[in-house]
This record gives sequence, structure tokens and C-alpha cells, in this order.
Amino acid sequence: MKPVELIKLPIKHEMELFEEKFKESMHSKVPLLNRITYYIVRRKGKQMRPMFVFLVAKMVSNGGFDERTYRGASVVELIHTATLVHDDVVDDSNMRRGFFSINALWKNKIAVLVGDFMLSKGLLLSIDNNDFDLLKLISIAVREMSEGELLQIEKARKLDITEAVYFDIIRKKTATLVAACCGIGAASVGANQDTVMQMRKFGEYIGIAFQIKDDLFDYSEAKIGKPTGIDIKEQKMTLPLIYTLNNCTKKEKAWLINSIKKHNKDKKRVKEVIAFVKENNGITYTTQKMHDYKNKAITILDNYPASEYKQSLLTMIDYVVERKI
Repeated sequence: MKPVELIKLPIKHEMELFEEKFKESMHSKVPLLNRITYYIVRRKGKQMRPMFVFLVAKMVSNGGFDERTYRGASVVELIHTATLVHDDVVDDSNMRRGFFSINALWKNKIAVLVGDFMLSKGLLLSIDNNDFDLLKLISIAVREMSEGELLQIEKARKLDITEAVYFDIIRKKTATLVAACCGIGAASVGANQDTVMQMRKFGEYIGIAFQIKDDLFDYSEAKIGKPTGIDIKEQKMTLPLIYTLNNCTKKEKAWLINSIKKHNKDKKRVKEVIAFVKENNGITYTTQKMHDYKNKAITILDNYPASEYKQSLLTMIDYVVERKI
């Protein structure tokens, strides 16, 4: 059985019900919108985010569940999908998960409006049901995701990202949404504030480990659906490169920065940069950091008794750092 199917086992029934509820939450009286949202639903990914919501809800409440849990998962998916649709417009990307993006099929104007529609649907789903605690958790995530993207753009221009800034960027860009999922899962079943905050921290650690793993793929030889060196070509400063820049000679640093600024489209030069990062322990250091965050997440789970839901979350943590894509 694939890891994702194994993780999903204790919440299989809830996930099946969720698919129907999620479709309902996107319904509109505008036929064009329904055609586009139907296209989105049919091309769903692994659905890791609702899985986090459900597994955390079940773990902290000893198997309990609530209609609010479904709404919380729907809000997360609506707002996450809205950000993906908008991201594809910003990045001028024509593909998403191997299929044409919304902007590729229906142009930018419609894509932006669809993203806005999904954002408002997510907000109203919470407001109409007085789920203000869940709304607050997802709103914090949306604010931080925007800040993270803008911080990365600002720093990429100067190539002056420190390790502390890198972690701030990935915490906001990637980890904050996973943190919101776990916080919402706990809050949806009436957990106390301490438990909600603890679960947010748990999600944040997993989200950081997930992004570090993504950054390591850029230096991998494996076939992962994107060419290696793509971050270097896009002048993205990730941890392997940041560590190497901070631990090499002045001359080597000048060569690295010159390679990224002026020769980032030169395949041979990009390969040389990748080799240099590997030789100077950039990958070893980054892998260690990823495992540090994985262990921090596991330590939080130690506070909870053994259950099939806790086991699935432990399997999820392993999957995040061991996955091949």
C-alpha cells in the first residue's frame, strides 16, 4: 500500500464524505464558475491538508469528530486552492499537477476572479456558521503566506538571505498553512487553546521539514518531475546554497554569487554550482536541519497516547522527509 493510502486509512470514510462537502462548498449559480470548479475538483492532489485536519481532530479528541471539522477542512482547501490559482497567474504558469492551469485555459482575468470567489466562499463558510476561531487561524495563514512571498521577492533581488531569513520565509510561505490545518483540526473538536497552539507548532515543524525536502530536490539526481538546478536558475536562495555561501572563502563566495546572478541559465555553470554545494557539505547540513524539524514534530506527538490517528501522523512525518517527489 502506498504511504498516502496508509496514512488515510483511519479517516477513509471522513475523506470520502469530505469530497462531497467540498464540492458543495464551491457551488455557484454561475455556470462558468461551476465548470471551472468542477475542473479543479477533478484534478485534486494528494489532499494532505484535509488529512492533517481530520487526523489531528481525531487524535486530540480520542476519535471524536464534528461537522465543524468538515467545514474547517473545506475552508483550508478553498483558501489553499485560491492561492494556487493566483500563484499560477503571478508566475505565468501554464501547468498545475500535470494539467493545464486555470489561467492557461480561461485566461488571467477569469483565473483571478475564480481565486477571489474561492477566497470569499471560504470566508463565508466560516462566518455563516460562526466558526470565528477557525476563520482567525486560516486568516493568520493567508497573511503570513503573502508576507513570505513578498519577503522572498525582496531578498532575491539582493541575494542577501541569511539562514534566519530563509527560515522566516519558508515558515510563512509553506509551513503556516500546515500549521493552520493542524490548529483548525484541534479547534474544530473543542480542544483548549494550549492544545490548539501546540498543534499549530506541530504543523509548522512538518511544513518547514517539507519545504527543506523540496529545496533538496534541486540538488537530486532523481527524476522528480522538474529539472535539477531550477532554483538556481530562478535565483532562489535555499538552505544548501546559503550554508555554502556562509562557509566558503571570499573568492569562492564571489564566484558563487556571480554564477547565480550572471550565469544562472548556463547549464554547465549550474552543474558546477550544484557540485560545489555538495562538496562543501551544503546537502549534509540541510538534511540534518530537516531531520531536526522532523524530530521536533515527533516530540510534540509524544504528549498523546497511542492511537491509529497518531500512528498515521507519524507515518505522515516520515513520508514528508522520505518522499521521492
